[in-house]
Amino acid sequence: MAHLFNRNILLGISGGIAAYKSAELVRQLKTLGAQVRVVMTRGAQEFITPLTLQALSGNPVHCELLDAEAELGMGHIELARWADLLLIAPATADLLSRLATGRADDLLSTVALATPAPLMLAPAMNQQMWRDQATQDNVRLLEERGITLVGPAAGEQACGDVGPGRMAEPPLIAERAAALFGSNLLGGKRVIITAGPTREALDPVRYLSNHSSGKMGFALARAAAEAGALTSLIAGPVSLETPPHVTRVNVESARDMLAACQERVAECDIFIACAAVADYRPANIAEQKIKKGGEQAQLELLRNPDIVATIAASEVPPFTVGFAAETQDLLAYARDKLQRKKLDMIVANDVSTKGLGFGSDDNEVTVVWDSGQQVLPRATKLALAQQIIKLIASRVSESS
Repeated sequence: MAHLFNRNILLGISGGIAAYKSAELVRQLKTLGAQVRVVMTRGAQEFITPLTLQALSGNPVHCELLDAEAELGMGHIELARWADLLLIAPATADLLSRLATGRADDLLSTVALATPAPLMLAPAMNQQMWRDQATQDNVRLLEERGITLVGPAAGEQACGDVGPGRMAEPPLIAERAAALFGSNLLGGKRVIITAGPTREALDPVRYLSNHSSGKMGFALARAAAEAGALTSLIAGPVSLETPPHVTRVNVESARDMLAACQERVAECDIFIACAAVADYRPANIAEQKIKKGGEQAQLELLRNPDIVATIAASEVPPFTVGFAAETQDLLAYARDKLQRKKLDMIVANDVSTKGLGFGSDDNEVTVVWDSGQQVLPRATKLALAQQIIKLIASRVSESS
């Protein structure tokens, strides 16, 4: 089934009798998981009220280009940036003409110029208006620019004519919108991903940590969200931008990370432990900065909890994926961890290879599970993350 989880759909409504169908279209889009905001032309407001669309979408409806209440008075830019797709239904003959010539004389046409998002149109008009050469020229020009058209359908029209020009039905439009985004691998699945290092405090200014940059975990979070998962990212101290449509929780220590995971695991379908968690922590944390003393110093360490093993041992465990960063005997250590920690899958990489692993933009991994394994050759971490998510989705599907 198609989905629109983690997608922001900006629905534009222009002034035609088919505007009454837009209420059902909002419902269809939300049923597929989309966040929906609505922009209406003045003509559209003559056929259906903004209040109706606000109640259905759960968001304020935008009607005016120069809106003093919009963010910095630049609401059209904010809307244009927010949208993953600008869907205009119905799209009248007049609107098609204005879009073809690049007009920007109301909010909807201005957003259409300002957004980097793809544009989809559902034309609706009298059959003769649709057949008119001027309309067909505008349609051809818009399609040449890469704009997607859905419909129109043929049939009886409000004016009594019969022919092409009816707006396509809302379920079809919503399905076509979802198809633009492709992947439905993890639609609606709840995924938790840990990323980055942990820091184990020695005193107020020093800590034990490692070289993890968090890049692989953040790439996995992006790939999971793009695959439709409701994604939570529990991140150690790293300076990386949160991927779109991902909920981020920042933590410091291994115990902080475990607590954040346990708080959310009951509502988790897939758990991916990508973080490089410190194995040990200082037995005592000094309240003040430790001063330099003799030539030697001793540090007593306590073992940290094993986060991925703890999650895998939950009463109702999620599909649990671990990571093994090794410098030797890669597959032997990976299979040992897979079995010992009762994981469903483990991703193993050799961090001793120059240019791969910690801090790098590229990696090369072997994904291992009970009955098999797959080598993923060197690629960017995002490309690898997308392949790993595909493998996880496949294994989850087989085990369900």
